[in-house]
Amino acid sequence: MPYKNRRSSYSTFILIFVALKVLLNALAISRFGFHRDEFLHLVLADHLDWGYKEVPPFIAILAKVTLSVFGDSVAAARVFPTIAAGIIIWLTGRITVELGGRRFAITVACLAMIFSPAFAASDYLFQPVVFDQLWWVLTVWLFTKYLNTADVRYLYWLGATVGLGMLTKYTMAFFTFSLIIGILISKERKLLFNRHVIISALIAVIIFLPNIIWQFAHHLPFITHMKELRETQLDHVKPLDFIKQQFLVNGLTIFIWLMGFAWLLLSFKLRRFRYLAIAYILIFLFLLEMNGKSYYLFGAYPMLFAAGGFAFERMLKRSYYVLRTAVILLFILPNILLLPLLLPILPFDTTIRFFAYTKEHLSLFNFVTRWEDQKQHSLTQDYADMLGWEEMAQKAAQAYHSLTPEQQKHAQIFADNYGEAGALHHFHNKYNMPDVVSLNSSFALWAPDNLDGKYIVYVDDDVNVEARLKPLIESYRQTGEVLTPLAREKGTRIYILTNPSPKLNEVYKAELAKKRLE
Repeated sequence: MPYKNRRSSYSTFILIFVALKVLLNALAISRFGFHRDEFLHLVLADHLDWGYKEVPPFIAILAKVTLSVFGDSVAAARVFPTIAAGIIIWLTGRITVELGGRRFAITVACLAMIFSPAFAASDYLFQPVVFDQLWWVLTVWLFTKYLNTADVRYLYWLGATVGLGMLTKYTMAFFTFSLIIGILISKERKLLFNRHVIISALIAVIIFLPNIIWQFAHHLPFITHMKELRETQLDHVKPLDFIKQQFLVNGLTIFIWLMGFAWLLLSFKLRRFRYLAIAYILIFLFLLEMNGKSYYLFGAYPMLFAAGGFAFERMLKRSYYVLRTAVILLFILPNILLLPLLLPILPFDTTIRFFAYTKEHLSLFNFVTRWEDQKQHSLTQDYADMLGWEEMAQKAAQAYHSLTPEQQKHAQIFADNYGEAGALHHFHNKYNMPDVVSLNSSFALWAPDNLDGKYIVYVDDDVNVEARLKPLIESYRQTGEVLTPLAREKGTRIYILTNPSPKLNEVYKAELAKKRLE
């Protein structure tokens, strides 16, 4: 049927699934506490710029709007991720329609997305991840709209989307390149040979240009960050682990996206969209070679779920009610049962019991509690990263307020890593203490030139910190320790350093100079 004669866009029907996704996120929106990465991204609101060491500036703009409009609570921080997650479901449904799918196809695709472990776990935190996924999915929808209509306006919107995607996460460049190569390989390549494609590319470059200028002005910190990431985290990601995780992260909905991938690659009915399968192969191989983390690829799955919904709808006729129901129950219901492992919809104590039960009876899903260190833990790394932060801030504040008013005038607060620094920054007004100093991550961009306080409240999770500091200070005393069970920061200590020698400031200045050149 010609595109222009399609009778329904199924917009109202798709909204049912959008509402379900938003409702689930709303159940988790204020549970457990801030994630360490949420602290890092929220602090960027107070230091708006065209770039940062880890991320482009889009997340900082959202942080500024969040804090200005919604406030500084956990729930406030997760408003935009919830909105983005709902839009992703909307676009998944719309892509399904563009492929030729109807209600059952939309139902399969959207439910697969909603209850996929990958998207349940990644689409509620205030991180660039969910927004990166959003731009990927929007890019695919615009490509399919352009393919179906030849309306060049979609190309212009595509250029803006790619530009904004690059201002969100640099992985957008790799995905866009994969899509372009996929189209060039396919029979639809003729659609790319016109001046409107060049205009679209220029729109993307113009939007992204300020970050390019910032990167060169700051000695390309993105390259340094990627190097550090490979040395500290990505080297732990083995190619076989990456492949295995792609087959596990979506749970039993693997059968839906695999079916979609196969139909995109081999089916006559979806031959015009074969470039999507080619793009998936290319981005998969690239991330495999780069030792990418499993979630880097998540944004490519909505298009496969959409194709999978279409495939099952075509294979199972409308009269096959029992088989259609069986597909949903078999491939999606098990993921619903695992939802509390990935999305904090239950109270904390209930969640802990759920983890214990799963570990004992469902060992297949133990991968969710394997952290970046490739070791098994009692909780997911994300859940553990939400615990203990306010306790840390309270104890740092207690250390600061144990000083006399005169001593406080000459005191500074220093944190070793960005999670600790982000938490102390977030809570420093609440607990009436100075803002934190840190050289980790983007905190080095706005760190003061000197660490020369006579008293330093020092926060560090290194067990050897005392041996490192002893030669550089007159005296020190431990005043507190994070005791929250299961927190990733459990054991982090708070010290008061008294009368640091000038050598400590020399070490600090040398490290700061090095960080600013990276």
